[in-house]
Amino acid sequence: MAQTRWWQRGIFYQVYPRSFQDSNADGIGDLDGIRARLDHLVTLGVDAVWISPIFPSPMADFGYDVADYCGIDPMFGDLDAFDRLVAEVHARGLKIVLDFVPNHTSDQHPWFAESRAARDNPKRDWYIWRDPAPDGGPPNNWMSNFGGPAWTLDPASGQYYYHAFLKEQPDLNWRNPAVRAAMHDVLRFWMARGVDGFRVDVIWHLMKDPEFRDNPPNPEYAPGDGDIRRFLQTRSTDQPDVHDIIAELRAVIDEFEDRVLIGEIYLPIDRLVAYYGENLEGAHLPFNFQLIHASWTAPQLAALIAEYDAAVPEGGWPNWVLGNHDQPRIASRIGAARTRVAAMLLLTLRGTPTLYYGDEIGMENVPIATEDAHDPWEKNEPGLGLGRDPERTPMQWDASPHAGFTNGRPWLPLAADFATRNVAVQMQQPTSLLNLYRDLIALRRAHPVLHEGTYRKITALGDVLVFLRESAAECVLVALNLAGNAQDDIPLPPDTQGQVLLSTEPGRAERVEGHLSLRPYEGVIVALDARG
Repeated sequence: MAQTRWWQRGIFYQVYPRSFQDSNADGIGDLDGIRARLDHLVTLGVDAVWISPIFPSPMADFGYDVADYCGIDPMFGDLDAFDRLVAEVHARGLKIVLDFVPNHTSDQHPWFAESRAARDNPKRDWYIWRDPAPDGGPPNNWMSNFGGPAWTLDPASGQYYYHAFLKEQPDLNWRNPAVRAAMHDVLRFWMARGVDGFRVDVIWHLMKDPEFRDNPPNPEYAPGDGDIRRFLQTRSTDQPDVHDIIAELRAVIDEFEDRVLIGEIYLPIDRLVAYYGENLEGAHLPFNFQLIHASWTAPQLAALIAEYDAAVPEGGWPNWVLGNHDQPRIASRIGAARTRVAAMLLLTLRGTPTLYYGDEIGMENVPIATEDAHDPWEKNEPGLGLGRDPERTPMQWDASPHAGFTNGRPWLPLAADFATRNVAVQMQQPTSLLNLYRDLIALRRAHPVLHEGTYRKITALGDVLVFLRESAAECVLVALNLAGNAQDDIPLPPDTQGQVLLSTEPGRAERVEGHLSLRPYEGVIVALDARG
């Protein structure tokens, strides 16, 4: 295989900056806090830190409403603090990836202030304005992802502007060449400061149906669902010409050496892989969220792994994600007992894995009462379980007050178990989840077959998933028991012989010959003997 690039060999680690480490006792994490905790990332063994938005913002959606693309919000620091962070990230041999939010700005952005000033303003067409429907209502039936119509009337001009999210987040018009040029310059600004790549927020939203036709009804919508599920987003997202826009972004990325473009895309596999682009000129890594939404049974996992692996275009590079700032934590989704086999699965599949901060210690969702919610989605559609605060709570570093996250009052409450579930405690426990992650990452680094070898399913029956990772140099077998009962005498292919390299449970280093037994919720990695 050709030499792989750093983003193919490496492991990404997502930091939600408000919740990682506070350095000034205001209860909110910041850049100096991230810098103070870089050694944790080195000890863990990851290769790149991806930081959620840190740009100036009114914080209507906690930084995803950008008021200035080329600055740092004072709550996080300033450009000097950012430059110090970049320097220390690189000094440790790590890479740094920023969130890029190109679909929409804050309504406080100077561009939008000009756009809404008058219909004949030169920046009017930088955003999406439409006349009312004949009845005076919104131009079409498009819904906001955070509830309610995606159109807000501007009384002064008599037109509606489109916002896929909050009304404080008007969508940019990416059909306007001036918008594209301005956003390309934003990428150049940050890459010139040493940024190694970008995760592009809602990249599949960038282009909309030019005729602004209604979205069709969703036949699977049920009472209790969020408003966004009322209609299928076939006109407001994932338009064919979005791939031309992404190819332009990629061309800008390629102006700088060895950078990476990652796209946030919640689409079925067949549409997701289109975002690699024609001739692989799109996103290097269209985020693959299949494990987030999977039912954790061996047959379903095997089916989605096979479907995705087969769908990645030739020359494209796969990737896998267990969690992020918008989804319930993996420990809460599938149960704490399964987090160890989930970690082993993530770190043994072909392609690039991304970890979400705190998952390495098994952090769970923290209950947040509706009246205490910060997340605008929960405020707009209360009581539906859509709020994202529970998976954004502060990192649990140690047993000191506020878990070592802050000397002030944390912006979100800590988990009740932080005194026993934290980095300091788990570092001292040889069999902790944290140390399992470290061992898995070290093993992945020592055995390139685990990130670049081919994938082949062996068994997917009931609760047991067994697969091979193969290359010209070596062959590794991975066996996972997803159930709380032991699995005895699991048959393996004839002549299968090898040595257990790592188990999710302690005290396992035996030879394997022809069959295998697994303890409850156990996974093992076996280095198979070379065959003559």
